[in-house]
Amino acid sequence: MPKLLLFGYGNPGRGDDSLGPLFVESINQINGRHIVKLVDMQLLIEHVTDLLGFDQILFVDADMSCRVPFEFAAITAEKDSSYTSHTLTPAALLFIYEHIYRCNPPPSYLLRIRGYHFELGHGLSKQAHKNLHAALRYVHNRYLNPHHSST
Repeated sequence: MPKLLLFGYGNPGRGDDSLGPLFVESINQINGRHIVKLVDMQLLIEHVTDLLGFDQILFVDADMSCRVPFEFAAITAEKDSSYTSHTLTPAALLFIYEHIYRCNPPPSYLLRIRGYHFELGHGLSKQAHKNLHAALRYVHNRYLNPHHSST
């Protein structure tokens, strides 16, 4: 059975920044895949060990600059400016994976869900809520539709 890691990250206390964790918490089993759900406030170098043993990885984050309602794209390992910072991008985390394990990481994707309000103490905005549901439908259809390849 293929294993999928759903990794949602963002700060639940900062309004729409909670989209990544909310997405992962809302997703149901997809097409018989064994799904592991992981949620954190940010990507850290230590998360490289969490990527082992999966056939596919889907990172999910809020983004105030992506198209409405979301953007979904394949990502590859890439050293970027976040490589040495406190937080990492998914591409930088995949780069670390390659460096440590000396092999290619599993096929990986980034789902960026459009957010609007990231203020401390605010809840999820109405539009971000709509975007979240659009992203959930997309991922559900991507992995359940037998006529669509999930790779």
